[in-house]
Amino acid sequence: MNVEQQRLIDPQWKKWGPYVSDRQWGTVREDYSEDTNTWESVSYDMARSYAYRWGEDGIAGISDNHQLLCFAFSFWNKKDPFLKERFFGLTGPRGNHGEDVKEHYYYLDSAPSHSYMKMLYKYPHNAFPYDELYRGNDARDRVEPEYELVDTGIFDDGNYFDIFIEYAKAGPHDILIKASVVNRGSRAASLSVLPTLWFRNTWSWGYDDYRPTIAADSSNAMYINHRRMGDYYLYSNGKCDMLFCENDTNQRRFQGKRGIPLVAKDGINDFIVNRKRGVLNKQKNGTRAALHYNLYVNPGETVTIQLRLSKEAHDYPFHDYDAIFWQRMGENEAFYNDLQRGVKDPDDRSIQRQAYAGMLWSKQYYYYNVEQWLHGDPKKPAPQNRSWGRNHDWPHLSNADIISMPDKWEYPWYAAWDLAFHCIPLAVLDPGFAKNQLSLLTREWYMHPNGQFPAYEWNLSDVNPPVHAWATWRVYEIDKNRNGGKGDIAFLEGVYHKLLLNFTWWVNRKDHDGNNIFQGGFLGLDNIGVFDRSAPLPGGGHIEQSDGTSWMAMYCLNLLRISLELATHNHVYADMATKFFEHFIYIARAMNLIGEKDIKLWDEEDQFYYDVLKKPDGTEMKLRVRSMVGLIPLFAVEVIDHSLFEQIPEFVQRLEWFLKHKSSYATVVKDWAEMLAGSKKHMLSLIREDRLVAMLQKVLDETEFLSDYGIRALSKHHHEKPFSIDVDGNRFSVNYLPAESDSSMFGGNSNWRGPIWFPLNYLLIESLQRYHYYYGDKLKVEFPTGSGNFLTLDQVADELSQRLLRIFRKDTSGKRPVYGDYQLLQDDPQFRDYLLFYEYFHGDNGRGVGASHQTGWTGLVAKLLHPRN
Repeated sequence: MNVEQQRLIDPQWKKWGPYVSDRQWGTVREDYSEDTNTWESVSYDMARSYAYRWGEDGIAGISDNHQLLCFAFSFWNKKDPFLKERFFGLTGPRGNHGEDVKEHYYYLDSAPSHSYMKMLYKYPHNAFPYDELYRGNDARDRVEPEYELVDTGIFDDGNYFDIFIEYAKAGPHDILIKASVVNRGSRAASLSVLPTLWFRNTWSWGYDDYRPTIAADSSNAMYINHRRMGDYYLYSNGKCDMLFCENDTNQRRFQGKRGIPLVAKDGINDFIVNRKRGVLNKQKNGTRAALHYNLYVNPGETVTIQLRLSKEAHDYPFHDYDAIFWQRMGENEAFYNDLQRGVKDPDDRSIQRQAYAGMLWSKQYYYYNVEQWLHGDPKKPAPQNRSWGRNHDWPHLSNADIISMPDKWEYPWYAAWDLAFHCIPLAVLDPGFAKNQLSLLTREWYMHPNGQFPAYEWNLSDVNPPVHAWATWRVYEIDKNRNGGKGDIAFLEGVYHKLLLNFTWWVNRKDHDGNNIFQGGFLGLDNIGVFDRSAPLPGGGHIEQSDGTSWMAMYCLNLLRISLELATHNHVYADMATKFFEHFIYIARAMNLIGEKDIKLWDEEDQFYYDVLKKPDGTEMKLRVRSMVGLIPLFAVEVIDHSLFEQIPEFVQRLEWFLKHKSSYATVVKDWAEMLAGSKKHMLSLIREDRLVAMLQKVLDETEFLSDYGIRALSKHHHEKPFSIDVDGNRFSVNYLPAESDSSMFGGNSNWRGPIWFPLNYLLIESLQRYHYYYGDKLKVEFPTGSGNFLTLDQVADELSQRLLRIFRKDTSGKRPVYGDYQLLQDDPQFRDYLLFYEYFHGDNGRGVGASHQTGWTGLVAKLLHPRN
């Protein structure tokens, strides 16, 4: 066990981490408007003057795990109209494809305990092009891509600063901080660097007026005191000025109030940029403070700022500074050298390392007490519409935890199914954290009393695919393999019991006709369908969903597998295993052999699964959209070794009874006589071998789903032949869109009508591996379809993995497909090897699209680079 792995055992080492959001403005939590206009309630321009209620944001920010005390960097190039205190981006309504961050920053490294962290921010010498970015995106429609910061040419001449920010912990409460400013331009340039320390505002809401203190302790030190945290000190090395204000809203700016103190959150900004007087605390204390370094950096020069934030008082805070930094960096290298033992290619190691860094930097303190939010605070009443509006039926939810975010700027709130995917690569880095995350969502202050998991803050009642059980089992397996075959049964059992409640919620709420065919709404696939599946359908009725039903079949198999594992430790769980076995069979039969009067989800002519629209008059209509919706049945597969059956005789006895008395059900999926005929492996699957081969013909067809970069969410078949349907005089259609969406059905930055998405590609790869484990080399399919080249399913899975990895790897010309036609990002040595992990990818050329820092589920690329476990 290396030093970093040892640290993961001690929770104190995670007391401090990158828990500050990249964007707190424009979130539901901070919206106190009567019209629920979240994006305008607190805007980017307001953020520097507005004290947040529920969290904090900043550049390269860190905080304690309760986010009482925060630290981040601010910058000023002497030309911008205000300090760069947080990353800029467009709101959902202003972006031509929804919200979009317009900055260049990269998470480069992090140890799992955050004992060492590194990131890079690129800040222009010239005035940041705020207005140009607004105008450029306003001028573009939905057919065009976003107008990005790199499109403005602001970096073309090299006139920018590379600002490398690093943290190294001397101990759990002793943090060394370094900012290395590099001038990449050909001329000297000035830069203000403002390391900023502040307390989250807990005193303005009417519960407790206690104000903690930051005060000058000497010319190079600040004294920090909070009654819950005790004493801390911030030490600076080098010439700087200390500036103090209060982390309070500037009421004069927003309400025009006279005669009130001007020492507000934006005091430091107004003093530096606008040269105002009377905006700082003359007493050299407050709840917000900054050190002002006024730098002059020559071309190619690097200027370094050194700080130390410590719970201990130090007479000589920098005497061991360099030694500690080198030690932590060395320990971090040792950790990753152990982790990447099977990854030989240097570029692959860099891709994986940066993916892991993005995942670890994307942790955030997430605070949302819905009951308080609904009713408002004594000093800040809530709008009247809250009593019947958004999230009003989740008053029990009270979140105040460190949670893995999809993207701390674009999605600075957890999403249930995103989080499940995050936990797979996180389990390789830090199994304890991954297990904690999965357990967290099942806790009674998260999970609804009715059994539903919270979706995300914009609508906690929305429905995400039920992948929590899959993630729980996979994390258990990864951790068990890491521990030499010893699994964490307590974790598995604890989550399992809550999953039973969630499974029951699905059965009771999402089976409209009680026939084991499920709905669920959009199920995370946004605008993949011809209709908004989460809204009332035109003309009424409901959709029998191929994906909803398949997710539930997969859910059954996940719970069956967990039940069997638990039954090897406690035979009480054998009965639960039989329950989920039988429930799976009922779903499989319903999905494949609904009565003759009903339209089946399986289409014999097309050899594909489709949704079925059931209208109020009883008529039915098959929605022949060849999409990922029809591929999700492939995910419902489990292979169980016979040796496991032998450990659980009660389960085998029930199978014997079922085969005898319910044989008409069992034969829907497979000849279950094999189950007890001495076979060494037993497969449960929605899809028989003939249908599997037929479906894979489309999946692996380059004119349909197969791209050079993975599996598309919608068949390219719909480029030439869009699907359209008339309902009550209105025409609806779906056509292939390889990248940006032209539909506003679910907002502008999501598109499932053609691009490549990592999570479902990952599930498909795992499913193919399970099919191969059962069929072995005897089953081969054509890859690509029509090529005459036949591969085993295991080989197909490997080929798909390689295509996904191709997005980030350099091609034969040295280009990375993820960066498309951006010459600067492809060729410039200061850009080309820094990676962004986008939300999804162009279905034809692999270009990154959507949120640019979504190492959340795109972080699965790191797991693809590991040997299997």
